[in-house]
Amino acid sequence: MPLVRIDLRSGKSESYRRAVGDAVHRAMVETIKVPEKDHFQIFSEHDPAGLIYDPSYLDIARGDEILIIQITLKAGRTVEMKKALYARIASLLAEKPGVRREDVLISLVEVPKENWSFGNGIAQDA
Repeated sequence: MPLVRIDLRSGKSESYRRAVGDAVHRAMVETIKVPEKDHFQIFSEHDPAGLIYDPSYLDIARGDEILIIQITLKAGRTVEMKKALYARIASLLAEKPGVRREDVLISLVEVPKENWSFGNGIAQDA
């Protein structure tokens, strides 16, 4: 169960946020074998003072359309799968809603499977 948190500048439409969420979810299904119905996302919008980033870290020219995507998921994916995920997210976001690849920052947080409860106060995978 990935839990996806997406931080972005405030003022984006619901259709924009939906397109972002759909792209991230589709990339996870296609590259790291997330089940189609395993879809949990949290969007947080920020004013300019609440979303701080370096516009040129690692010589990548970022702008105010930056998306910071944090995905918490069960540990176990290979480096190749992770690279494919990053590339697919950036590609799909470039297609729709038109986010520049430079403005896509992704962080994976891997946790052991026993660190999840999907409901009912039960650790289903422990």
